[in-house]
Amino acid sequence: MSLSLQSSPPSFLSFSLPKSRLGFANGSSSSSTLLFKFNASFPVLRATSGSSSSVDNGLSTELDAVSTFSEIVPDTVIFDDFEKFPPTAATVSSSLLLGILSLPDTIFRNAVDMALADSTCSRLDNPELRLSCFVNKALVNVGGDLVRLVPGRVSTEVDARMAYDTHGIIRRVHDLLKLYDDINVPPERLLFKIPSTWQGIEASRLLESEGIQTHLTFVYSFAQAAAAAQAGASVIQIFVGRVRDWARSHSGDPDIEASVQRGEDPGLALVTKVYNYIHKYGHKSKLMAAAVRNKQDLFSLLGVDYIVAPLKVLQSLKESITTPDEKYSYVRRLSPQSAASYEFTAEELTKWDQLSLASAMGPASVELLAAGLDGYVNQAKRAEELLDKIWPPPNV
Repeated sequence: MSLSLQSSPPSFLSFSLPKSRLGFANGSSSSSTLLFKFNASFPVLRATSGSSSSVDNGLSTELDAVSTFSEIVPDTVIFDDFEKFPPTAATVSSSLLLGILSLPDTIFRNAVDMALADSTCSRLDNPELRLSCFVNKALVNVGGDLVRLVPGRVSTEVDARMAYDTHGIIRRVHDLLKLYDDINVPPERLLFKIPSTWQGIEASRLLESEGIQTHLTFVYSFAQAAAAAQAGASVIQIFVGRVRDWARSHSGDPDIEASVQRGEDPGLALVTKVYNYIHKYGHKSKLMAAAVRNKQDLFSLLGVDYIVAPLKVLQSLKESITTPDEKYSYVRRLSPQSAASYEFTAEELTKWDQLSLASAMGPASVELLAAGLDGYVNQAKRAEELLDKIWPPPNV
């Protein structure tokens, strides 16, 4: 989800922060808007009554009703909305560092400045290694601050330039874990966000076998999701709206065309199929549906573990009052019971490996994965360029 820090936090936060104005990039290579991406891991969301009399009248909001089926994740909030839509987890990434570096007076700027003052990184003669060290230290310093700010898990982005290097991903995660340990952040508060290439999925499998929690992103096909579930990824994230957008302007993907021929939305159909696979075959992964664009999308996904919804959708849900009868009319679309009766083909139940994954990924997932990686790589390079310009930082 996205966060813009525009005022001091409410009193329920356990530490004080100075007033500031801050936004962060949302990870989209096509957007110049700076937003702070908050991908929640355990975000239970309940609407507050505020001045509404719905509680006194025995009424509840649509937000209350849908929250009984799925955990609803705010996609965009501002600090003043914490009490209405409180974020409970966060993602720290290159886009976040770009947002911090773009403004001189932000609540996380000291965490970045202290990273740039780190003597271990400063002593490195190789400029590329020095910059990489600074970035890792900055990510962890900011992640440590976020751990104090949110009660849930903090997901740390792994450099997308390592997306096709299993051992590179694992080494990077181990390095980040050591840095987190140095500032006393326990591993159970952490996730590591890894692109869903085959190499990323294999890294997730090996890391999860060590008890390290992973968050696989850029999942745009059933094959990727099934391989991620078999790897034991803690969180699998599917972008519903992006799959739909591709289908509207492209053709030639067999899975998407099959969904359209059945009269189904391809993004919603993908989430449904993956949910059924995870639950029918007992995989531990939690499924996150992101890029949800409207209330109908949300209603169609009730029962999935997490739904990432825009603030405008959440506000509409919060402002819509339901009577008790209407509340119970909401239907859980996805459930372990319905998953048990879902039929999969023999090809879909394969033990996924690199060759079978490559052959099963259609043009939609290939193109969307490549676009996502390009965006993340560009952000990482821009963050390094900005850090290089301001090193060494003043007044540290």
